[in-house]
Amino acid sequence: MGATKTEIFSDTQNEIALFAKVFSHPARVAIIQHLFKINACICGDLVEVIGLAQPTISQHLKELKTLGLIKGTVEGTSVCYCIDKDNWMKMKGVLTGFIGQDVGCNDECC
Repeated sequence: MGATKTEIFSDTQNEIALFAKVFSHPARVAIIQHLFKINACICGDLVEVIGLAQPTISQHLKELKTLGLIKGTVEGTSVCYCIDKDNWMKMKGVLTGFIGQDVGCNDECC
């Protein structure tokens, strides 16, 4: 497999790509939506809510946590997850700046 050459792109471009990657699977989108819906930490019922096996859910939680969009706290033998509000707001700012761009040319430019 070839090198990704991420170093030739800006920090913002790499950051946007990481956000896009984490949202590229509907299970991760569903997990985030559920965390917002319940507006609390969740420990174990994601398997029932999402409908995937525990190891699969754990892998998706790991991806979301690695990027910093969720955080987890250990409570006994389980880990409870919730949205990391600071990182979520940072991500919103980066993506809003990118998605909020307007096309500068008229219909005749292409």
